[in-house]
Amino acid sequence: MSIDPTMGGASPALSGEEIVAQVIGLKEIADFEIINFARLPGPHVTPSIMLELAHAVRLVLQRENIDGVVITHGTDTLDETAYFLDLILQTVKPVVFVGAMRNSSELSWDGPANLIAAVRVATTVEARGLGVLVAMSEEIIAAREVIKTHTESVDTFQSRDYGPIGLIDKDRIIIARRTTDQEYIETDNIELAVETIKMVSGGDGKFIDYAIAQGVRGLVLEAFGRGNVPPGYLGAIDRAAKTGIPILLTSRCSRGRTLDAYAYEGAGKTLTRLGVILGGVLPSHKARIKLILALGAGWSTDRIRQSFES
Repeated sequence: MSIDPTMGGASPALSGEEIVAQVIGLKEIADFEIINFARLPGPHVTPSIMLELAHAVRLVLQRENIDGVVITHGTDTLDETAYFLDLILQTVKPVVFVGAMRNSSELSWDGPANLIAAVRVATTVEARGLGVLVAMSEEIIAAREVIKTHTESVDTFQSRDYGPIGLIDKDRIIIARRTTDQEYIETDNIELAVETIKMVSGGDGKFIDYAIAQGVRGLVLEAFGRGNVPPGYLGAIDRAAKTGIPILLTSRCSRGRTLDAYAYEGAGKTLTRLGVILGGVLPSHKARIKLILALGAGWSTDRIRQSFES
């Protein structure tokens, strides 16, 4: 992005060629070609666009002369798109997402350094077989773990529970660990009728009832703590569960996983008895992405439960 003086703020402006022209030394690191897929701010990226991007990347990866792919992306939804591609692409070739927290009109623009680092990751043999990655602020983070944690800080992208899988130290790529829970969902379809509802103190289930009345195919509940909700939601959750749709339980906490550890009214034990599925360590927005793909693949509620709770 750059500052548009007529609009009074930053907006998408640079093509791939214009970005690369400002990155000194990139040609010495790798041979590359530029594909201008879209020029969108993060909030304009939808699951349908994510699916189109996945198809485009898959075609590129099939070429023998391609060793890896780097994707520049708006930071607001970078973690969602990266996770979407991680679930739907089956390849050992590195796919690396990168963004910038400062726009190109600022002296502190972090785009060039981040892009060089991402290209280094995409061209290293050590990054093969690690799934989709995010390379930002000299850290390498798995797409299934990465979260945007700060509205403005350049080191906003973090793995909340496990830390980065590697580091970018000048021209050296250091892989410290390899993830073991990579999952592949084979589908060319997505189910967009999935809603996320945030639980609040003293709240009730009117939005859950409304979603069911509108024909929602899946629900993600952002609950408290380990996965607990106020009693006012229970009736609506019970009614939703009886429709047979998958209902995922996530937490509004920044770290940790959901677990049916408590048994009071509205606690996790009560919800799992109703048929609610524990969302594990996934935050609500990434649980939604996975559910959109799982339903698009035609998975049953039991298979979805096994996937999220295993």
